[in-house]
Amino acid sequence: MPEELPQLDRETLCQWSTLSYPGLVKELCALFIGSELIPKDDLNDLIDRAFSRFRHREVVHLSRLRNGLNVLELWHGVTYAFKDLSLSCTAQFLQYFLEKREKHVTVVVGTSGDTGSAAIESVQGAKNVDIIVLLPKGHCTKIQELQMTTVLKENVHVFGVEGNSDELDEPIKTVFADVAFVKKHNLMSLNSINWSRVLVQMAHHFFAYFQCTPSLDTHPLPLVEVVVPTGAAGNLAALPGAALPLPLQPSSRKLSWLLA
Repeated sequence: MPEELPQLDRETLCQWSTLSYPGLVKELCALFIGSELIPKDDLNDLIDRAFSRFRHREVVHLSRLRNGLNVLELWHGVTYAFKDLSLSCTAQFLQYFLEKREKHVTVVVGTSGDTGSAAIESVQGAKNVDIIVLLPKGHCTKIQELQMTTVLKENVHVFGVEGNSDELDEPIKTVFADVAFVKKHNLMSLNSINWSRVLVQMAHHFFAYFQCTPSLDTHPLPLVEVVVPTGAAGNLAALPGAALPLPLQPSSRKLSWLLA
């Protein structure tokens, strides 16, 4: 987690309001990833590379429906899951540091479907990363299962296990609790609260806000109500209201219905 949270002024928000989704990701990442870690040009190149396989030219698109209702399309990545957005960037950052430090890691992932396939796509073929994915047999969609089990790269290892996704989390937690074992085998995970994933997902909210707001010249800034379909609420961790002031209001009534 970052030691400090930046404060954005209205001028910065106005400048950001004209940016594309990739442009917003670059600006947000630059706030937290200093040039001493990744030079700005390298950072921009990594983000461009991360989004190069997305099907929509905007990467993320806001579809305008009726009565002020809009849908932010986060499904234009390789696996059609919103997690393609953050994991593609996270994998690029990871490989950047591993190559510079000449290190190798093994990523261990438990999945209910979308995390596993998105994580595999983000690192398949990477020379510095092996990935082990545990999927619950019979609990993923057929498409998700095929996305994970038909990748024939040497660094991808997929295993079907008995039980549901919550149950398969237990042995993974046990493994990571053994600090000596983790250190010996250079293990890491790419779960929903990985800061790099949260950082990239913050751009979803900024992009949606700017697209839904006709002007930033009013005082106070216009309020936008946000509904986030979610399973374990991991993607809600990226809501920037507390960290980077933006007048987004989660709809508690609708969220309660979606979480039920």
